[in-house]
Amino acid sequence: MRSLPDDERRARLARRHALHPDHRVDGPVAATRALTVLHATEQATPYLSVHARTTSTPLGDVDAALFQERSLVKHPAMRRTIFAFPRDLLPAALGSASARVAAEEGRRLVRDAEHHGIADDGAVWLEAAARAVLDRLAGSPPLTARQLREELPELAGTTTTGNLDKRWGRTAPVAPRVLTMLWAEGRITRGPNAGSWRVSRPTWTLMTDWLGAPLDPTSTEEGYAELVRRWLGSFGPGTEDDLVWWLGSTKTAVRAALADVGAVRVALDGGAHGWVLPGDDEEEGPVGPWAALLPTLDATTMGWRGRDFYLDPRDVPYLFDTNGNAGNTAWWDGRIAGAWAQDPDGTVRVVLLPGGEERVPPEGREALDREAARLSAWLDGEVVTNVYASRLMRGERLP
Repeated sequence: MRSLPDDERRARLARRHALHPDHRVDGPVAATRALTVLHATEQATPYLSVHARTTSTPLGDVDAALFQERSLVKHPAMRRTIFAFPRDLLPAALGSASARVAAEEGRRLVRDAEHHGIADDGAVWLEAAARAVLDRLAGSPPLTARQLREELPELAGTTTTGNLDKRWGRTAPVAPRVLTMLWAEGRITRGPNAGSWRVSRPTWTLMTDWLGAPLDPTSTEEGYAELVRRWLGSFGPGTEDDLVWWLGSTKTAVRAALADVGAVRVALDGGAHGWVLPGDDEEEGPVGPWAALLPTLDATTMGWRGRDFYLDPRDVPYLFDTNGNAGNTAWWDGRIAGAWAQDPDGTVRVVLLPGGEERVPPEGREALDREAARLSAWLDGEVVTNVYASRLMRGERLP
């Protein structure tokens, strides 16, 4: 079995994720393909992820890919997360990870509609609500969730989670959940964003209207195999646990997909084994030192469950919230060395982890500062608000 040590994994990451300056790519679609998909839960993340991997990509180019050319399409899939997909990968997601999300959300909606008194028969209610949305969007310009909720009585109702007497309890309208289910099914999708590139104010439209043609989902097995094939090309080597986590699926589905793509087993540092695509186990040489600033929930930071080869486990509480969501990160030579934040005037500054001065040599700090200046110039004074802001971004220290 070929041994693929951590230093080679970091060199692969630098090349394949287009993070080393010598390996940056041209444009939003190429940057997305380098990572298989871009995280898009936070509105600004796709824009910042593309910037980190290209020499100079204007904001308008990302908007064009998402909203004019529609070569990238936002869609809920793995782990119920929103991703920006290359258009040709959507059928695989619809047949596998997205179908799983849609089925789970449908079951919850039926149960919650009955539990919260929205309908005596949750299944009948959900079918009527879904049909009302599809009928209203047919032949219509894109509409916001609020417009749909105000126009369609079928979307009326709220559900409650947690204890309302406690801080985690909340009441929420059921309409967004119906839209999410239809979105995961591929029947509707997000149209133009009514806010700026930093603010999510989506509108909704029929998927066939948005893409100009219907999408034919793959079978479940074909879908998972294609997702695993793309992921291994971007992230391999990865372990079975990495893939189960990334896909939000089962070991059975992952093992079947690995067999379908003919994955090759390799030995990893620490005694574990991982998988690569056939023919992708040839030795790769090192790359020179590099620096990168990645946004909240960037696909590289969130790409593996096992992150020890690029992240010291002791640093996790500074960089991730309790649900495992990563904030902005600063990378030096294949490892996370800190985070980045913005001053009120929009200037980007690097915040090293405790002891970071010992881990990052002077040339590394200079390279990170150059990346901060590059990002500051690209943002041109605009300040990005993050939902998932880590302790380090906020300047907090652990007890």
